[in-house]
This record gives sequence, structure tokens and C-alpha cells, in this order.
Amino acid sequence: MNVLAIDTSNLVMGISVLKDGIVTGEIITNLKKNHSIRLMRAVDELMKETGTAPADLDRIAVAQGPGSYTGVRIGVTVAKTLAWTLKKELVGVSSLEVLAQNGKYFDGLVVPLFDARRTQLFTGLYGREDGEFKNLAADRIILRAEWLEVLKTYNRRVLFIGTDLPLHQEAIADAMGDLAVFGTAGDNIPKPSELARLGMEKDPEADVHAFVPSYLQLAEAEVNWLKAQNKQV
Repeated sequence: MNVLAIDTSNLVMGISVLKDGIVTGEIITNLKKNHSIRLMRAVDELMKETGTAPADLDRIAVAQGPGSYTGVRIGVTVAKTLAWTLKKELVGVSSLEVLAQNGKYFDGLVVPLFDARRTQLFTGLYGREDGEFKNLAADRIILRAEWLEVLKTYNRRVLFIGTDLPLHQEAIADAMGDLAVFGTAGDNIPKPSELARLGMEKDPEADVHAFVPSYLQLAEAEVNWLKAQNKQV
């Protein structure tokens, strides 16, 4: 199976081509630049570099969020457009699940995180169960202090990873003490090759047109509009 993976859900932009289980190419940048301008150019470059024609692809895998509203929309829109026009299967994967794969060999729990502002986190809990690395607690948006209290109840070492980790590391260390382990530079970058692998293993979307991003929360504009309409958020 040949898979093109696309991740623009956060600051990191990642693209990968996987052919028959082998990663033939990967582009990763961790730069504050416009994904909408750079993404298709990078896809075209990688496809040419790996000798992959659009017709060779079987699936498009995309990080469907959570993360940046704009970033998630860019990746999902491009992936849906490619899947529809090329008549290929589309697979959505949690952006947190992709990041969590960097800790799949850690002997403990793994907590991927993205900053959600106002001391909130997009996060989830991953680890090994019955020999399989899996999601142990659903992805969510939660106040950092509340999440750390939950994690302490496990009384296990926890690996925290994510490019936004520096924003929260001091508070995490204060709350978790010796139970907290922090990812290094490479650990904190989601790998599009892992997205491609996960995309190969998961079931494709039944309806490309019905596929939507996973934001885990409403956009601020939507919240304000609902408040103006006197509706409950």
C-alpha cells in the first residue's frame, strides 16, 4: 500500500510518502511560516523526489486535529481535495496520536500535548496495554492543573512531549515531581512517517465529503456568535 501523509495541524508541517510499509521520503519543518503557501509545493517536491505519481497512491492520511484551527483546516482541505480528485481512500488520524508515537517505547505513560491557551491543553493519555501501544484516555481539551491532578492518580512515570512543552514544563515539573519525564528536541516533533503508518493501519473514511476536522472546541468566533444569539455553549 502506498500512502501520502499530510500534517499541518500545528506549527510543524510534515509530509511523508510510504510505499509498501517503507518510508521513501519525509519533509518536516518547525517554522512559523504559512502552511497554505508551502504545503502543495512540498507535496509536489516530495512526490517527484520519491518517484511517486498521483496514480501510484492508495491512500491519503491526514492529521485531523486538534491543533491550530487554520492549520487543521489547511491539511484536511488539501487531503480531502486530493482524495476526491484522485479517487483515493482518505484516513484521518488524531494529531495527538501521531505525536504520541514518539514515546511508544517509553516504559510508562505518554502524554502528548499542544497549548490551547489560558492554561488549557489539548492532550490525551497513551501507553502499553496487553502489549499494544494505544490510547488509554480519550483526547480532550482540559485545564492543565486539572489534567495534572488526574495524571498523579496513576502514580507512574509520565513522558510529556510536544513543541509547546516549554510553555508548561515548569508547572508540570512542580506538580508531578520525579514522575515527570520530558521529551528531548526530536521527541517533541510529530513524525509524518508515523502518520503514514497509522493511516495504513486504520480503516478509511466511508465518505470523503463528510469528513471533518477534530477541533475539540469551538472557535472563539463561534463562541461569541452563540453568546450573541443567547444560546448555551
